[in-house]
Amino acid sequence: MNPRSPTATKTAAAAVVARTRSVPSTGDLPLLRGFAPMFRPDAQVLILGSLPGARSLAQQQYYGHPRNQFWRLVGGVIGQDLSALAYTERLTRLMDHRIALWDVVASGQRQGSLDAALRIAEHADVATLLDHLPQLQAIAFNGALAAAQARLPAAGAALLSLPSSSPANTMPLAAKQQAWAALHPYLAP
Repeated sequence: MNPRSPTATKTAAAAVVARTRSVPSTGDLPLLRGFAPMFRPDAQVLILGSLPGARSLAQQQYYGHPRNQFWRLVGGVIGQDLSALAYTERLTRLMDHRIALWDVVASGQRQGSLDAALRIAEHADVATLLDHLPQLQAIAFNGALAAAQARLPAAGAALLSLPSSSPANTMPLAAKQQAWAALHPYLAP
């Protein structure tokens, strides 16, 4: 099996996700569940978001909203136009650059896509994922909620809090790109 393929880590990802328990929905909002982590075992950087927004959940794609700047920001770090690629190719390119992707919230309720409206039902088991990433150099948080809600064991990896790639964050793209460039030193040449 090719360790660089998005499907190569299905067994490990399933083991991580299996550690989360089922949480019932409360109130009139449905319980939203995030995606499985995308990684390869030799990942050097893990980017953690909060919980996929409505458009991403509907498309079953990380950062699926066309106005979300995630693919532009990461593409700038690795020097590739990820926005122009099909979703599966984007994931492959992330893994080729040893970047893993997941969210700190496993499930929650939210009307719309704003993190401010998120009611967290369950945190993701990031600690178990970290056990599968022995070469990890940095953990980057895509936005303030991801940084605030991360449940991490003491680890040797650098922790980087990055401005949210969400269109709700009105920081100019150039300023976001400058902040996200902090990932570059942690990636293999």
